[in-house]
Amino acid sequence: MPLSMTKIAFRSESVATLRQWLEAHGPGGEARLTTRYLPKRHAEMVGGSLYWIHNRAIVGRSPLLGFMDNGEGRIWIRLEPRLIAVQSIPRRAHQGWRYLEAAAAPPDLGDGSADIEAMPAELVGELSKLGLV
Repeated sequence: MPLSMTKIAFRSESVATLRQWLEAHGPGGEARLTTRYLPKRHAEMVGGSLYWIHNRAIVGRSPLLGFMDNGEGRIWIRLEPRLIAVQSIPRRAHQGWRYLEAAAAPPDLGDGSADIEAMPAELVGELSKLGLV
């Protein structure tokens, strides 16, 4: 299984605004985030995902397309412009990104994900702690 990473959904007011930002890049495009350093384990991340943290919980993932030098001494994290809902699990805030092993990654949600997206993040977090979502 490929290696993934986690990152805070900085400046996102909700999961909906994160989804809007990603989808604004349109079909066939790619979303790009800037980071200071290329991950040392970037070769292991081929086929992995970036798992988004919002309100102290992992709420979704975006498939990783790769990494690219942006020409200004930084690295772009290249993502597919979509957000895939995952089972919400608590995760503490951190700066930058962190590796996420496949065994620790939450599973994707099925067709009922639209109902969970409509719930407040705090409620999803509490239900996740109880093992109900």
